Amino acid sequence: MLTELELLGEWIPEQMEPGTLFVLENTGTMGEANNPYVAVLACPHCGALGLITRMQYVGMESMICGSDYCSSEYYLNDEGIEYRKPH
Repeated sequence: MLTELELLGEWIPEQMEPGTLFVLENTGTMGEANNPYVAVLACPHCGALGLITRMQYVGMESMICGSDYCSSEYYLNDEGIEYRKPH
């Protein structure tokens, strides 16, 4: 299943709906030096906000929602947000 990715140009948390991405400024300053946080993504299922790393942003690592009520697992690809397929 594929969900469209919406980009937010200005940091307004109230406008972060499920599947919304905001790219951070000064991206090399937070997180691990070799894989820093580069964006905030609202979970495409529940809308919970979470920081994502450079590797997640380029689609090389999946993400799991950090909400207490959601465990969606997904990753970014060229076409949007794709849910991880069960094995």
